Amino acid sequence: MTSETSPDLAAALAAGTLVLDGGLSNQLETAGHDLGDALWSARLLAERPEAVTEAHLAYFTAGADVVITASYQATFEGFARRGIGRERAAALIASGVDLARDAVRRARAQGVARPLWVAASAGPYGAMLADGSEYRGRYGLTAGELERFHRPRLEVLAA
Repeated sequence: MTSETSPDLAAALAAGTLVLDGGLSNQLETAGHDLGDALWSARLLAERPEAVTEAHLAYFTAGADVVITASYQATFEGFARRGIGRERAAALIASGVDLARDAVRRARAQGVARPLWVAASAGPYGAMLADGSEYRGRYGLTAGELERFHRPRLEVLAA
């Protein structure tokens, strides 16, 4: 998790409670975006990135200290199913962090002075399957296979 004003999350938590956004998908759907898609809110990274920034900004101006990136369903495999290559998929996943950071800058321009945080979201393997298995966690994969699935995406989000 990163902040545009304070890199020390432990100190921020020790100082008190941090308010998390109310769920990015909730705000996007309230704004009229249809998320009925295997990529869920990650689809908007390609199709409507400004909507993602606006949703984050709405949470910051409403009092949230932390917003979560639009990357829960953003996987290389999910984007590949849409014909999106690995390089473009990596750029889209990274853009989730960039859009949230842009919302921080916009909130600052609107006078929000408290520390604001961006947390990367990485859904479980089952979320990519889009079959409800994320709620059971029984994928029939080894720990190594799960690591090979998650590591590239996490490296992009952390870069």
